[in-house]
Amino acid sequence: MTKLNVISPIHRATRQITLRLEVEGKPLGVSSPEGHILSYLGSYAPCSVGELHRVFGMKKSTLTSLLDRFEHRGWCLRAVDPSNRRSFIVSLTEEGAKMGRQMTQFALALDDQIASRLRPSDLEGFRNVMKVIEEVTGMIVRPQK
Repeated sequence: MTKLNVISPIHRATRQITLRLEVEGKPLGVSSPEGHILSYLGSYAPCSVGELHRVFGMKKSTLTSLLDRFEHRGWCLRAVDPSNRRSFIVSLTEEGAKMGRQMTQFALALDDQIASRLRPSDLEGFRNVMKVIEEVTGMIVRPQK
């Protein structure tokens, strides 16, 4: 069997991070996918449902269900996009923003724990790997600001 030198370790790391964030979010009643989206909205909202779909790669029906749960919990609002009446803009309520901040804090703490065990050259190498992945796939999920 051929060994995947980059993709397999990234997949494993993604799963490990997801499982860790599940543990952190469980007392708050927030799943890992919900936490990721709350954290993202905390940084980038208001944004379109299409942007959330592009960034997270969820099926549109799954994303719609998740946003329905957020609205039911009082965490977000959806409004028709005035520039494209077929699209919706998502924003967080104060309670949703609070949940987003908590999930962001969990992610930042985990990131700090990981980064503190790496040398600056390790981090630079990792950034280079990520840059090459972007170049080879031609996929930019969210342009860097």
